[in-house]
Parts: sequence; C-alpha cells; structure tokens
Amino acid sequence: AINHAQALVKQTGNLPVPLHIRNAPTKLMKNLDYGKGYQYAHSFENNFSAQEYLPDTIAGSTFYEPGKNAREEELRKYLKAMWKDKYGY
Repeated sequence: AINHAQALVKQTGNLPVPLHIRNAPTKLMKNLDYGKGYQYAHSFENNFSAQEYLPDTIAGSTFYEPGKNAREEELRKYLKAMWKDKYGY
C-alpha cells in the first residue's frame, strides 16, 4: 500500500487538499468553505462514512488490498460490505 501511495504522489505531484477536509479555525477559512460538507465518520452508523478524502484527480484510488490469509480475508469481506456502493463490489 505504501509503495503504491508513494508512486502516485510522485506521478501526480502536490495536489490540493479537498476543501471539505481542511480545518477552518478562522472566519476567513469558514467563508472560503473550508470544512463545509465534512462527514465525521463517528456520527454515522458503524462509524463509517463513504465520503471521498482524496483530491479529485485521484479520487477513487485504492492503496490497500488485504492479503491471502484467514484474518485478512475477514477484513476483505468487511471492506467490500462497507464500500460496495462506492466501488461496486
């Protein structure tokens, strides 16, 4: 996962952080819509939000793929159940 993430950063460069996940400690930042529409995962069922946190140009990228052992197979099933709408599992 880390190798894939690093390769993507090298390929795409320094992309802007999406506005909805930027901190808005000042009035100016709030007026610029920093943090607007952010979904706090713990406010949702199963502490899960399918909100995108990557910049638009790499949105939908995946980095982690569970391994082929019993424990990670359970994790694979969980991830597929949680992300089915977004990634079409």
